Parts: sequence; C-alpha cells; structure tokens
Amino acid sequence: MSTHKRIIGIVLLINILLVSTHRGEFWPFSIFPMFSQAGNPWSRGVVENVQDTTRANLWETKSIDKIDNRILALEKYGIHEIDYANYISKTKDWNTKKINGLRSTFQIADYPDQMWLATRVVGSLTEKDSVEIKAIPMFLFTADTTIKNPNLFSQN
Repeated sequence: MSTHKRIIGIVLLINILLVSTHRGEFWPFSIFPMFSQAGNPWSRGVVENVQDTTRANLWETKSIDKIDNRILALEKYGIHEIDYANYISKTKDWNTKKINGLRSTFQIADYPDQMWLATRVVGSLTEKDSVEIKAIPMFLFTADTTIKNPNLFSQN
C-alpha cells in the first residue's frame, strides 16, 4: 500500500470515528441551525416593558407583532440576550430558585419605576408552510414583586 493511500485511509477512519460519535453531526453543519434543525419548533425569550398591568390581555399568548413595540433592549440594562434566551426557553421546572435566578439577572430593583414581563417566544411551521411566532408571558417583575402567569402556573 502506498503512503498516499495509507494517509487517506487514516484521515477517512478519523473522520468516520468523529462523525459516528456525534450522531451524524459534522462540524460545518452542526453549528448552523439552518442545516441541522431546519423546520423544528424553536423557543427564545424577550422582555416586554409593561406600562399597564391592569390590561385584560396581559397574560394572554399573542403573536409577536402585538408586542414588538414593547420589547426591551436588554443590552441597555446589562442583560446578556443569549443567556436570558437560553434560560427562559430551556427551563422546564420553574421552582423558586430558578425564578429568583431569573429575577437577579434583571437587577430590576435598580429600576424601581419599571415593570418587565419575561416572555417566552416560540416559533413553528404551520401546515401551510408559513411560520407562526407566539409570545407567551411567563413572569411579571417589578422592583419588589414577582407575579407568575396564572394561566401557566398554579398559584401556591
């Protein structure tokens, strides 16, 4: 066997071993969701700047275009957008520790006149090949209070 064939064989073997241990994910595609997760439902997070908590529809799920004028620029408040999005979208069990962790991320006590609504945004393909994006309010934070969405969480 020639040296060239041996080198190609070794490189091919290494590639097969690396790809097989990553469930078929190969580097250029695994980091780009458009290749590895196209069409799958997704979840992210935004924060709404709320002025009126007496609104009847405060806790209702709504389309993203209904809240886009209230979305808070997180960077302005020192909140890392990616960390927040991961926290709000991936947390399944919202116990007191997790809620307080989210609250401390906001440091809302530093903004006593603000009311922020932590909102999970979910998107998915519809049967008509269009994208549906819904905003689901999760928690309302004020300087001294945290209120859970009564439609999602039982009041303890």
